[in-house]
Amino acid sequence: MQPRDQLTPKEVQVATLVWEGHTNREIAGMVGTTEQVIKNYLRTTFDKLGVWRRLELALYVASHGGAEWTSEIGLVR
Repeated sequence: MQPRDQLTPKEVQVATLVWEGHTNREIAGMVGTTEQVIKNYLRTTFDKLGVWRRLELALYVASHGGAEWTSEIGLVR
């Protein structure tokens, strides 16, 4: 099992939006939640993927399919 397989669909969506360069505030607006909830998603995503920063998360997403990440699990924005 890949570390990515441990992520929930919402964590994958948030990670993809980080990879696209959106801020937590922008992501919260797109997802329809608060910045704090986005921070919580990021914290759990960082733990599951073994990364420490948004840049590392973005690089992880880029190296594992980038835009294909969201479409592979059926999330359509």
